[in-house]
Amino acid sequence: MRAAVSVVRSIHEIAPADWDACAGAANPFLSHAFLSALEDSGSVKAETGWLPQHLVYADEEGRIAGIVPLYLKGHSQGEYVFDWGWADAYERAGGDYYPKLLSAVPFTPVTGPRLLCHPDADAESVSSILIGGLIEVTRRFEVSSLHVNFLPEAQWDALGDAGFLKRVGLQFHWHNDGYKDFGDFLDALSSRKRKAIRKERKAAAESGLIIRALTGADIEPRHWDAFYRFYTDTSDRKWGSAYLTRSFFDLLGERMADRVLLVIAEMDGTPVAGALNLIGNDTLYGRNWGCIADFKFLHFELCYYQAIDFAIRRGLEWVEAGAQGQHKIQRGYLPRYTHSAHLIPSRSFSDAVADFLRRETEQMAYEKQALENQSPFRSEG
Repeated sequence: MRAAVSVVRSIHEIAPADWDACAGAANPFLSHAFLSALEDSGSVKAETGWLPQHLVYADEEGRIAGIVPLYLKGHSQGEYVFDWGWADAYERAGGDYYPKLLSAVPFTPVTGPRLLCHPDADAESVSSILIGGLIEVTRRFEVSSLHVNFLPEAQWDALGDAGFLKRVGLQFHWHNDGYKDFGDFLDALSSRKRKAIRKERKAAAESGLIIRALTGADIEPRHWDAFYRFYTDTSDRKWGSAYLTRSFFDLLGERMADRVLLVIAEMDGTPVAGALNLIGNDTLYGRNWGCIADFKFLHFELCYYQAIDFAIRRGLEWVEAGAQGQHKIQRGYLPRYTHSAHLIPSRSFSDAVADFLRRETEQMAYEKQALENQSPFRSEG
């Protein structure tokens, strides 16, 4: 048998054990359980503009040694690395920007490996083969571009060495500096910021709400019913429609409840707000939030402070609270770079995008420094 790279149109064409061996256990969004829940729920399919085209490398003995989660996209929604301007320029020049190829976790701005290598394989060799496969499938599909979003820096560099354009973005993450409890974290802040957070938490505590942090079997179907109402309310206001179907949340609860943290706020026994997080090996990932009533500071309590509390109790090193949001800085979430890589076969268009990225990268560095200067932490000395 010859080693080969192939494309499959469903994650179910790959055995869960093979997929998870390549993906590893650190990041729950890369698991077969999570990605299959997206497909099985109808959240990810051709009709929603996400056609699975997962890249698979099998070695000479037929064993799966590498995988790239990959989708043929009919739009740029649900990606969080914005290329609307690129699409507009490409089409004004007479080309068809869509469909394009995207390697990412749908609807999920979370950094994680995209070149997934089996632990028994030579990672450098398999990564090189997978990169070659991505370049070849871009050529064969005759698409405008291939995008690989939210990469770890080492894979970002490897793709850059292979001719991909490199882009940076910014997110705001909280780091656990060995805190014993939330009060210990507060002690690391300046007096003014510490008082502000205490005031916000006090207002949430005195609102009459009961806040529950639920994982595993404690998450009941009624909690998913309530959370879906919150999620669709937020989605309708922000984007006009929800990306995730109701059945996705059922499948998430069935397949990986132990990796879910669902923070629910109840008033007189009725859920009125909630925040969904997934639990990684060293990181808590905040994903979705919603509320059907108006409570002051409740968003900060459920999405940021409850997440920090949980991370400290679990000994997790990081909390990633999703995309954007400079208001997170004052709550201890500091700016960090995110990385994406982009392959554009058209030389003239690639050159134009490269010029844009050079200027954007300079602006990002300036912005990151300015944001770091707003840190709420006490200065040393």
